[in-house]
Amino acid sequence: MEKTEQYASGDREYLDALLSEKQAADFLGFKVKTLQKWRITGEGPLFVKHSRRSVRYRRRDLIAWIEDRLRRSTSDTGEAA
Repeated sequence: MEKTEQYASGDREYLDALLSEKQAADFLGFKVKTLQKWRITGEGPLFVKHSRRSVRYRRRDLIAWIEDRLRRSTSDTGEAA
């Protein structure tokens, strides 16, 4: 079970809410330009592209992206042994 699936159903509205680029950047603690760069390189969290200029992020995807980067040490690459 994914970590975001463990939340109560009442939290689904919170987790599935679409955040603007600015809100997502604030949530992650990065600049909007960083998110824009990551969308080009594919390094960042999943995003929703509504139109050519409209990009949104689900809070659940931001949390999953953060959790995927948790490490126990600087030598931990996150790759399975």
